[in-house]
Amino acid sequence: MSQAQALCLESLHVSYGAFPAVRDVSLSVPGGAIYGLMGLNGAGKTTMIKAILGLRSWESGTIVADGSLLPDRLAKSRIAYLPERFDPPPFLKGREFIRFSLALYGRKEDPEAINQAARDMALDPAALDLSARTYSKGMRQKLGLIATLLTGCPLLILDEPMSGLDPRARALVKEALCKARGEGRTVFLSSHILGDMDEICDQVALLHQGRILYEGSPADLKKAEAQETLEKAFLSRIDRNPPNTAGD
Repeated sequence: MSQAQALCLESLHVSYGAFPAVRDVSLSVPGGAIYGLMGLNGAGKTTMIKAILGLRSWESGTIVADGSLLPDRLAKSRIAYLPERFDPPPFLKGREFIRFSLALYGRKEDPEAINQAARDMALDPAALDLSARTYSKGMRQKLGLIATLLTGCPLLILDEPMSGLDPRARALVKEALCKARGEGRTVFLSSHILGDMDEICDQVALLHQGRILYEGSPADLKKAEAQETLEKAFLSRIDRNPPNTAGD
């Protein structure tokens, strides 16, 4: 997979009635890379992710994942997704949720692998035997990340994966995502924490008002905008484009 494109969008257009949310978007996500999607609230990021996952229809364009034209059941079975507002079923224990997630992807349960994944996220494995309703926001987010990573899927789509995490947990998540990349897996993530994206992303795309303003490496965007940080380069690029009302 690392030798090909893990995900390609070609001239994708998504509307809500007469309102265009994603406008003629094309992008290419290399296999075995960490690819970041940047944008303000309302840029169209979540709409795009929903289209990729088959949760939102689109008017025109194509989406290809793992060499298959979406929607395709086999291709979708190779994609694991973590939403921005992740809330596990409160009636399940953490370990039960992970077991359920693994079963959805036909993966066997490995108790030691589950415990190690929890430790890697600074989550006491004993917490997995507690009801999810007792979890803090940070614990719920860690549980979602653990379950997503353990699926073994070659393409991970993560919407704001650092949400609700403290600095230490964020550092551990970044380590886990880099480890997934080292295994040849592809990580497609959106985040408002541009410093983290600058640190771990091989490529980024800047989505603004439903359109792609930039696709390439964080370093090249900083160079093009003559800025020292990705955040400043991001703001410099979007400030040259007038405001619109494209929806997220």
